[in-house]
Amino acid sequence: MNTELVQILYSTEELRSWKIKHIAEIYHKGLKEFKRITADERYILDSKVEAYVEKLTERWNIVSTKQKLLSTKEANILEAEIRTKDAVNNLKRIENLLKYTLNINDAVDWEQIKDNSEFKKPHPKHELKAQLAKVKAPDEPIYQTNFPRIPIVESFSPQLTFLDNLFKSRKEKKIQKANELFEAAMVQRNIEYQRISEKNEALKRDYQRALNAYNSKVETLKNEFSKKTIEWEKEKDVFYEIQSLKNSKVDILKENYFKADEEAIHEYCELVLNNSQYPDEFPKSFELDYNGENKILIVEYTLPSIENLPTLSEVKFLRNELKEYFISETQLLKMFDVTMYNITLRTLHELFEADVIGAIEAISFNGWVNAINKATGKVENNCILSIQAKKSEFQQIDLSLVDPKACFKNLKGVGSSKLSGLTAVQPIMQINRSDKRFIHHYDVAGSIDDSTNLAAMDWEDFEHLIREIFSKEFNSNGGEVKVTQASKDGGVDAIAFDPDPIRGGKIVIQAKRYTNTVGVSAVRDLYGTVMNEGATKGILVTTADYGPDAYDFVKGKPLTLMNGANLLYLLEKHGHKAKIDIKEAKKLLK
Repeated sequence: MNTELVQILYSTEELRSWKIKHIAEIYHKGLKEFKRITADERYILDSKVEAYVEKLTERWNIVSTKQKLLSTKEANILEAEIRTKDAVNNLKRIENLLKYTLNINDAVDWEQIKDNSEFKKPHPKHELKAQLAKVKAPDEPIYQTNFPRIPIVESFSPQLTFLDNLFKSRKEKKIQKANELFEAAMVQRNIEYQRISEKNEALKRDYQRALNAYNSKVETLKNEFSKKTIEWEKEKDVFYEIQSLKNSKVDILKENYFKADEEAIHEYCELVLNNSQYPDEFPKSFELDYNGENKILIVEYTLPSIENLPTLSEVKFLRNELKEYFISETQLLKMFDVTMYNITLRTLHELFEADVIGAIEAISFNGWVNAINKATGKVENNCILSIQAKKSEFQQIDLSLVDPKACFKNLKGVGSSKLSGLTAVQPIMQINRSDKRFIHHYDVAGSIDDSTNLAAMDWEDFEHLIREIFSKEFNSNGGEVKVTQASKDGGVDAIAFDPDPIRGGKIVIQAKRYTNTVGVSAVRDLYGTVMNEGATKGILVTTADYGPDAYDFVKGKPLTLMNGANLLYLLEKHGHKAKIDIKEAKKLLK
């Protein structure tokens, strides 16, 4: 990783559930791109960061290469061809968003998500070899071996003549002279021998010193790298220990998932959506909530804004410049709508297909777009489409042949006729971030406090609480709520009169102080009451939740289902806080 180009800031965030969310904020200086990646586990975050940085590096390499090529005409022509090819591929990729996933098995491959990488840090022995190669051993000296020979006495014998032999004194002089020359030669030989011997000895001493220094340096390096090898072994052991821990967590998650543990199912679904490949420009952000009791998965999905879609269709090199051509505004708006439907259907398909244990009976998908409202100039986050689909119904659809919008509408999806208008719609079912039933108590005022468990409170108190809260809701618009005679089954009927000329009228309100999932029969009863009363709408409120059949029944009917989370939100909206603890209520109501 080029740390000069890529900066990563790690942090953590404590959630309301006391869980820790691990966060990585990544910025690429060259591409000028910023992304925030989150995960429940650090090893999952590291895997996401590594994959994303790898993509950034690939893209930067392409950008860098292109920048170098732009210096010549040929490079510009090649640039135009490359960019045109990329533009066509980008548009085709958006067009095939739904079809792309149909050829992929979306179930989690447990072995594939394990970390089976090798310890990549090279063994110090390789570095030692390189370092030793830099330390040059001294060359053994070349000693002088041509020592002078000892003079031969005979070679100095005088050449005596007749006269020398005749005259004794003359002969002795020549012999003496010869002896002197021999002795002088011997002295000279000994001097030369001594000189050569001393020179060889000096060479030997210098070589020994250099050899000792070399051996000392080699020994020092070996000692240093011996220590480094010990540290390397420790790092390797830690690496594989952490890797084993990560992989054991995957095994535990797999085991818990097949046991239908709610948290494991939630995390499994996150893995499925995280594995789904989308263009880098698309926001990969979503929130999930799974209810094991009714087997409904709620998906709050951040859809790409229109600015995230590719618009470039072709690039030409004309008159010494690169000229860009874009799709029309009409094509862009059509592409946006189709893309929203495709992402919605694709997400439903991926989650249903990956549900190998049958944990999900229905999915409620809400698509949110964070974009600038051109009327106000302010950034708004609106839910522009909402759909709830049953698995059994959805899997009968051949997604390779459907028209995305027609399929969405056929599944009773809610959204404006033109999604590009970013018109907000009411989610069919939503994750209520104020829901603290199982975690935190609320601060309260009035007759209820943070220990009040709505699911276990006295049925008469519950009756007046429902009347009071709906009175506040409708009174703000000039409406009125009247309570009818209550029954002792823990429910209460009320009639609201909304004066609004468009959406108002007579509204029937029924409440179920339940600790179990409300079945479709209660919803049918409400619908019958609405018809009998001639009301314009019916509202069913419960402290628990509803089954998939109940949500399916209300599609296309003037009925609204409010679960415990919705009720807590409504209380909070009007200044009252409470809790709903189903487990506690079941114990108290035995």
